[in-house]
Amino acid sequence: MPYAIGAIVIILILICASCVKVVPQAQAYVIERLGAYQETWGTGLKIKIPIIDKIARKINLKEQVADFPPQPVITKDNVTMRIDTVVFYQITDPKLYTYGVEKPMMAIENLTATTLRNIIGDLELDQTLTSRETINTQMRAALDIATDPWGIKVNRVELKNIIPPAEIQNAMEKQMKAERERREAVTRAEGEKKANILVAEGEKESAILRAQAEKESAILRAEAQKEKMIREAEGQAEAILKVQQANADGIRMLKEAGADEAVLKMKSLEAFEKVADGKANTILLPAELQGIASLATTWKEAGK
Repeated sequence: MPYAIGAIVIILILICASCVKVVPQAQAYVIERLGAYQETWGTGLKIKIPIIDKIARKINLKEQVADFPPQPVITKDNVTMRIDTVVFYQITDPKLYTYGVEKPMMAIENLTATTLRNIIGDLELDQTLTSRETINTQMRAALDIATDPWGIKVNRVELKNIIPPAEIQNAMEKQMKAERERREAVTRAEGEKKANILVAEGEKESAILRAQAEKESAILRAEAQKEKMIREAEGQAEAILKVQQANADGIRMLKEAGADEAVLKMKSLEAFEKVADGKANTILLPAELQGIASLATTWKEAGK
């Protein structure tokens, strides 16, 4: 009898201990009482009634990732391809998630496949390959609305991989190769064009510099010639001035020595002759010197 009572006490202790639950962070427990929904337990220490209460489901409230296998889809231009999608979702209502739909993940997968087919069916192949962001946005909006009654929030949808048929891949590779070759040819032609332009500009600048140098050299030569001529003219003028000064000094000395007027006029005539220096064919003389000139010519002839 004591053993039986001890066993009963141990069983009761075990039952009571099993009724004490600690709900971890980021989790929720759905509690049923006699088969009906009773409440949702959040984080913390919870106690349930033995036998009557039951934990129907433990829900993870963290954001989760569902990676679905590639789904076959057909584009608007009748190209069949496979698209691998990734869905990021989070359970926001444990009650709806538990009782809203049977096998929620299978439902999300099928919903993703049908939504993807509807969106891709309105796009051509090129649009499908270049409009990932648009497809992601449309799918997220559609899935979020559809899964809201199930207590699920779809945060993001990403097209993980787009797999076109083999012949389409080969055609795309050939097209990309041709495009790369075209870009290479264009780049090479542009490089050659720029190089020719640079060479032409260099030759133009060189010709301009040579012309400028020749112009400056001609200017310097002209200035040097001009300076030379000026100096020669100044030298001749100074020489004439000195000759004139010397003649004037000679006449003054003759006059001081008592020479008559005829001698002074002869000396003036000699001064004019030196001024001409044999470079002029005609010398204009004042009227009063003409007689003296005739007299001088007569003396020369007599002397011969």
